[in-house]
Amino acid sequence: MTQLEIKGMDSSTEYFVGTCSHVGESAEIDACGRRRVEWLKGMRDKGLRVHVALLEGDPVGFIYSMPIEVSPWGPAGRDLTAIPCLWVLEKGRGVGAGRGLVAEAEKVAGERKSKGVCTEAYYWDFWFLPGGFYEKLGYTVLERRGDRALLWKVFDSTAEAPRFLQNAYRFEPVPGKVVVDLFWNRLCQTSEIEAQRVREVAAEFGDRALLREFPAHEPGMLDRCGLPRGIYVNGNFIFWGYEAPREGVREAIEKALNPSG
Repeated sequence: MTQLEIKGMDSSTEYFVGTCSHVGESAEIDACGRRRVEWLKGMRDKGLRVHVALLEGDPVGFIYSMPIEVSPWGPAGRDLTAIPCLWVLEKGRGVGAGRGLVAEAEKVAGERKSKGVCTEAYYWDFWFLPGGFYEKLGYTVLERRGDRALLWKVFDSTAEAPRFLQNAYRFEPVPGKVVVDLFWNRLCQTSEIEAQRVREVAAEFGDRALLREFPAHEPGMLDRCGLPRGIYVNGNFIFWGYEAPREGVREAIEKALNPSG
């Protein structure tokens, strides 16, 4: 019989969680993982909980849950528990790992008297916050924007529906500078890694480039900007889906420096 266990993150699983399951893949990921684990631990007093699914003793998935008011990934709302991350490896699918993780998050939400649980999920061929999976667990779609959707499960009829974040970014130019506006988030490994890459590349240009950082995990920042992740070069959005490559960021800055070149 397959042995499946759901438990809180501890010293035996924090490396798996911190690297988002990319164990032993690179020094860059390992360094990012260490920073993220310290942040995750520090957020426990604010209600963040991380649970891990273990199959025959090996970690195969994890989930984050936290009060929506302190979630640096969104959505916007109150009196709800947000699930900003749910990920299960292929070998952990079909054995109840995902269901067990969501059930644990819902249990925690009930214990903290949340009026419901919500999440931003996706409808694509990639098992990360999968919208269809949540629907099977009784979640209702509130709004859908392309492949992205906002779903929730209500515990209390007085609950107010959450909302997608609203991008409040407005470019403010600085004469004689290429401005790089970096919106990043320590909760997300992809965002954390690309933030470090952007810093390194921007530094290559010295005084010609001005880097402005907007960390969504700092108090009040997400409310002010409505952006958990994003890179803008002189107001132009650049995006790759995966971690921004150094050469791509470098090319965008060089193009801004020499628009007719």
